[in-house]
Amino acid sequence: MGGELKSGLRGRLSGPALTVWAKSNQDPARGGDEWLPLWRHMADSGAVAGLLWDHWLPDAVRWRIGSVLPAGEGDGRLLAVWLAGVHDLGKVTPAFACQSEALAERMRGVGLEMKSRKAMPDRAVAPHGLAGQVLLRDWLVECHGWRRAATSQLTVVIGGHHGVPPEPARAVDLDAHPELLRTPGPSEALWARVQRELLEACADHFGVQDRLGEWRRVKLPQTVQVLLSAIVIVSDWIASNRDLFPYFPEDRPRTDEERIAAAWRGLDLPGPWRPALPEEDAEQLFAARFDLPAGARPRPVQEGAVRVAHRMPVPGLIVVEAPMGEGKTEAALAAAEVLAARSGAGGCLFALPTMATSNAMFPRVVTWLDRLPVAEGGERWSVRLAHSKAALNTGFAELLRGSARDISAVDLDGDSGGFRPAEDMVAARAELVAHQWLRGRKRHLLSSFVVGTVDQLLMAGLRTRHLALRHLAVAGKVVVIDEAHAYDAYMNTYLERVLSWLGAYGVPVVVLSATLPADRRCRLAEAYAGAVRADPRFAVLRATGGYPLITSVAPGGVPEAMEPGRSSRTAEVFVERLDDGLDVLAGRLRSELADGGCALVVRNTVKRVHATARRLREELTKDGISVSVAHARFLDLDRAAKDEELLRLFGPPGRPAAGAADPRPVRHVVVASQVAEQSLDVDFDLLVTDLAPVDLVLQRMGRLHRHPRQRPGKLGTARCLITGVADWRAPVPEPVSGSVTVYGRHVLLRSAAALWPFLEKGDPVRLPDEISLLVQCAYGDAAIGPVGWQHVMEHARLQHETAQREKENKADTFRVAEAGKDGKSLAGWLRHDVHDTEDTRAGRAQVRDGGESLEVLVVQRHPDGSLTTVEWLPDGDGGLPLPADAVPAARAARAAAASGLRLPVELSGAWIVDQVIAELEQFGVRAWQSKDAHWLEGQLFLQVSTDCHTPMQASSRRAQARLAGYRLDYSTTDGLEVIREG
Repeated sequence: MGGELKSGLRGRLSGPALTVWAKSNQDPARGGDEWLPLWRHMADSGAVAGLLWDHWLPDAVRWRIGSVLPAGEGDGRLLAVWLAGVHDLGKVTPAFACQSEALAERMRGVGLEMKSRKAMPDRAVAPHGLAGQVLLRDWLVECHGWRRAATSQLTVVIGGHHGVPPEPARAVDLDAHPELLRTPGPSEALWARVQRELLEACADHFGVQDRLGEWRRVKLPQTVQVLLSAIVIVSDWIASNRDLFPYFPEDRPRTDEERIAAAWRGLDLPGPWRPALPEEDAEQLFAARFDLPAGARPRPVQEGAVRVAHRMPVPGLIVVEAPMGEGKTEAALAAAEVLAARSGAGGCLFALPTMATSNAMFPRVVTWLDRLPVAEGGERWSVRLAHSKAALNTGFAELLRGSARDISAVDLDGDSGGFRPAEDMVAARAELVAHQWLRGRKRHLLSSFVVGTVDQLLMAGLRTRHLALRHLAVAGKVVVIDEAHAYDAYMNTYLERVLSWLGAYGVPVVVLSATLPADRRCRLAEAYAGAVRADPRFAVLRATGGYPLITSVAPGGVPEAMEPGRSSRTAEVFVERLDDGLDVLAGRLRSELADGGCALVVRNTVKRVHATARRLREELTKDGISVSVAHARFLDLDRAAKDEELLRLFGPPGRPAAGAADPRPVRHVVVASQVAEQSLDVDFDLLVTDLAPVDLVLQRMGRLHRHPRQRPGKLGTARCLITGVADWRAPVPEPVSGSVTVYGRHVLLRSAAALWPFLEKGDPVRLPDEISLLVQCAYGDAAIGPVGWQHVMEHARLQHETAQREKENKADTFRVAEAGKDGKSLAGWLRHDVHDTEDTRAGRAQVRDGGESLEVLVVQRHPDGSLTTVEWLPDGDGGLPLPADAVPAARAARAAAASGLRLPVELSGAWIVDQVIAELEQFGVRAWQSKDAHWLEGQLFLQVSTDCHTPMQASSRRAQARLAGYRLDYSTTDGLEVIREG
């Protein structure tokens, strides 16, 4: 049997040490008496760490660890392998070994006495991670002359290998219970001898015996401690996989080398991206990587971003501010390739504000990956769409299906189970896979290329279990943060903390924004560079007024700002005041669209969207003007269909097939929420918008006259009507209450004051020339606006600053601390109240102000009590049965999972959410709460009826439900509307 092969670590151990167990299995389906000796798991874990170091870790991670050790990367590999090898040392204790009576009895048979599990009520004081930390500490002090205080920077890696570095006080508590580490009495000396024997054997086997003396003087940065912790965790998880590393008795004898090789072949992890530094000039690079029209050349912003990426002394932070439509995405990807080659990054994380923007970006990134050069013989890269509904994305789902394979050990003479050696790969481009092992909730960011919501990045600043894995994931990538202007003060508090860690790791970061307030730009740069707030060296970033603008700073460096020049794209938008009132709005639209045209009306709340659409239909339909809505409160599939319809009707000209009529309506009004600001390439003749923060007003203007086309009548001039103010003639304009709730009075009044000169004089806003001017004016400290407004604006400012401080303090409750000084242990890094909320609704809520809205899956209840998917789903997915006494068919379950709906704040606020959840749980189906129903397990379901008596458009499919004292009316044309009953 495998346990009888005397080689490697086993050959260095005596009989008692060979009886110590690490893992056991009492499952009759798998043999019932399987076990794994500790020495075997130590050898497996160390070997896996070596293979991860050699074949999987990005160069940047290896360089970072090696840079602080006397012998560089060689020491880094030795240290990582050794720590992975000894991580379960705490299992050589009676507190752990007593958990399996059969295996404990075997150990007693060689003299390692211990009480029964029931006879050790204080076992919780000695979890095996902490026990291993204490045993390793004592060995380093007693046998290698380390100072006790200096050991913790290494031993904490052992103590925290289950995700949370122990608090210092816990080691003190364990020191007071030595009986948990060694049974007092005759066997105490044997316990101590076996513990030391295993430590000495590991030091010899893993080659660190003669390095420990030199490492004694090293002060490990906390970044390196985190990376080593993550490597140990990954190594342990892989080595604990029974399909890769079978328990004893094995089915056939294997040497150490054969066992490790079979497991590594079965795991088949794709390696990191290792790009060469692009030698092409910007024009050649963009032509090779992107599908540019014939004769097109990169825009100045794109050329500038690549130039900065090449010329920065050290790869660092690049902030690109440029108008919509200037190709910032392509600029970021091109810069990422340069920065990755220079920094040793092994992949890229592209973070966006929402699931919708992430879904839209995913195919663009995949197309870019298909165009990247690969090494001769081909390469395999792991790819991930990272948000809670990624599996419902068609493109990513296809990638998942194409990458599906079992993970199990593969002997050289066995079936490879899908393993593909390099010579069989396609040489022209990399093979993109969604690797099976990297699909776990805590592992998906370890894929080389990730597109996902910004929450995935912000949670690197959230104190959660296994945070080290998220740090390892980002430490080996180039990070791109898109639409940075979309993040509020609460999220920016997390973003700054994450940037401080990224700077400490030396991670290249590209931030994209239409424009940023000067103070926000400065704070992002300060956080990344590790500078103190208001560092005078960063004052240039507050004084810079150029636009477009590219800002750069290296970790610990001084910022630079450059103006790359502008493309020839310019526009003029005339802004006008329009008093709030639905009759006023309807009359103005009737007049403006008399000769035809398409208008976009943007409201700041969905409630105003519904009220506006209702009145406009009543008033305008008789004039031949149709009205539709767009907001986020639709079923996922209905929302996707809405977006497609918007693009079909209002997207770039030239979309219709040859000979087909232009689908653009003759006269139409779209009433939309803030979804109109994000990513959709739509074009309208007239814009009406609620007063909003000035940067968002400018974003909305980007949907006005976006593409060249013939405009009807007087709509040939781009005009933006600003409403959402009860009376513009009042002494101080008062924004409507819904807008104040969303954005705050201070920000809205500053926006109105910045726009006031244009509203008063009738001069156009010149884009992009005046974008930065308006943003800096609105978000600056100087007094702006009419004199008569100042007392109200000052009061609003004080309220705003108080609210901002409260948000920052609230965020700080959950934020991880900044990286400490070199040599300071990670002990207590996550503090005692850490939760396992990573990538859950609770975790995502903690990095967004106001939490995350409650989501339900909508299913249809019929008069006979049966359940189906809602009847209007496309592609034959409507009306599929969902049996209440069994796991639904896979197609029906997936269709139900794609029918997600986010409930509004009326039903998800802290004051009502518990009642809502309690009522929804009454409609839960027990048969669906199993791993066999993975699409539905753990979800909340809203059962709706289509037997409705509320008026709706004839063409609309509709449904209704009641929940927590509200009536929920849903239609495919207008989405969800919530009405308080009683």
